[in-house]
Amino acid sequence: MQRRLFLLFTPGLLALGLAAGCATGDSTTSGPATVVAPQATSDPPVELPNRDGSLKFLVFGDFGTASKQQYELAGQMAKLHQRFPFELVLLAGDNLYGSDRPQDFVAKFETPYKPLLDANVKFYASLGNHDDRNQRFYKLFNMDEKLYYSFKAPKQNVRFFALESTYPEPEQIQWAEAELKKSGEDWKIMYFHHPLYSSGGRHGSDLRLREALEPMFIQHNVSVVFAGHDHFYERVKPQKGIAHFVIGSAGQLRRGDLVNGSPITAKGFDTDYAFLAAEIIDDQLYFNAISRTGEIVDSGIILRRQPLEGAAAR
Repeated sequence: MQRRLFLLFTPGLLALGLAAGCATGDSTTSGPATVVAPQATSDPPVELPNRDGSLKFLVFGDFGTASKQQYELAGQMAKLHQRFPFELVLLAGDNLYGSDRPQDFVAKFETPYKPLLDANVKFYASLGNHDDRNQRFYKLFNMDEKLYYSFKAPKQNVRFFALESTYPEPEQIQWAEAELKKSGEDWKIMYFHHPLYSSGGRHGSDLRLREALEPMFIQHNVSVVFAGHDHFYERVKPQKGIAHFVIGSAGQLRRGDLVNGSPITAKGFDTDYAFLAAEIIDDQLYFNAISRTGEIVDSGIILRRQPLEGAAAR
């Protein structure tokens, strides 16, 4: 087991998770992110608008197995790209299971996602507990040889932040706070491997990581957090004004691992492999969770965190 270091310190649509702000009593300049999603199985899914000028991207983690299922799910991604031309992919860690020789990068990454790579889709990786840190030097992961980094999206007013959550040393926490503080983008989106909130029976919520990261996410207006590690799909009810997703079933699946009746689950799917497709248009993020058979198993719209009225005058 790896050692971990922590720094302690429409009809049928309904808005969910409206509790806002910081529970510690600190002042916040932002209201909550809210989620609008179908509330009944009979309601049609929210469609991705596929609009010109929008930011289109995928998110998934726990994928590098070279299994039949990984390849089948990758095939669904390629089909989606033909009608929904996303330009980047966020990887939530555990990129290669087992060995990571040059031939493993081919079998577990380059071959299954070849149609996307050939279409110039860029993959931006974060590292999981099964990943060698030398993956940061692999050019197709676009990590710029860094364990943690941020980048501005090519469209819309969005910045993504990739963290290395297996060894969250104080230096990384300090870097993240400084990067968030100086970011002027409307959308601040975090992605990393270990979820702050999860209803997984095997792993579940990483409480010490939450203690280290959540206060700065609240303070600096993060709207969305993507993670993996638990091998299923889960949309968590917004926590302290932030939307959280677990997307850890792109190559590994732990059937039945979602805890039944979990009070934090808004929507879960642990019976097949899945990835998330997303589209940002101004203040809205549309999302579809898509299974290995092409079924949309979850969908909705996230309204980003907005400055509270009068906050600037405080």
